[in-house]
Amino acid sequence: QESLIAVALSTAQGFVWTGKPLEAIPAALQALHFSSRVFGSGSVQLVPIYLLLAEASTGTGHLRQAAKYLSQAQWIVLQTPECSAALQSKLHRGLGLFSIAEGNLDQALYHLANDVYLATAEFGLNSVEVSGGYFHMANIFFHQNKMDAANSLYTEV
Repeated sequence: QESLIAVALSTAQGFVWTGKPLEAIPAALQALHFSSRVFGSGSVQLVPIYLLLAEASTGTGHLRQAAKYLSQAQWIVLQTPECSAALQSKLHRGLGLFSIAEGNLDQALYHLANDVYLATAEFGLNSVEVSGGYFHMANIFFHQNKMDAANSLYTEV
């Protein structure tokens, strides 16, 4: 079962990374199905799958479905006190990217700032994991024509 989960998740991630979010959804749903059976429906192991499903759903323009997946992921994280800062960082990045898709840039900056904070706590200030949050924040400031803030964050990347 765990091998099937890994293959399904890897396949779904590959589709998302190559810009084919619609193709990613069936594989991610299979990973979710198998993971729920193996780990339980409230397991923290489901969070990365929910985040991937949210990203794919956002990429296909299904924001309502993406919101549901993000809510599931957030609920699990809130119910898991021992949840790692790394996973919380990924959740906030997902919430931030979703907020960008919705056009709520203030909310996006809030979540991306939390992403940066949590990634820094887990991996260190100069880690690659932190740079994604900086990059997305810089893009928001760039589009708001706040070039000083944008350039400062792009420098951090």
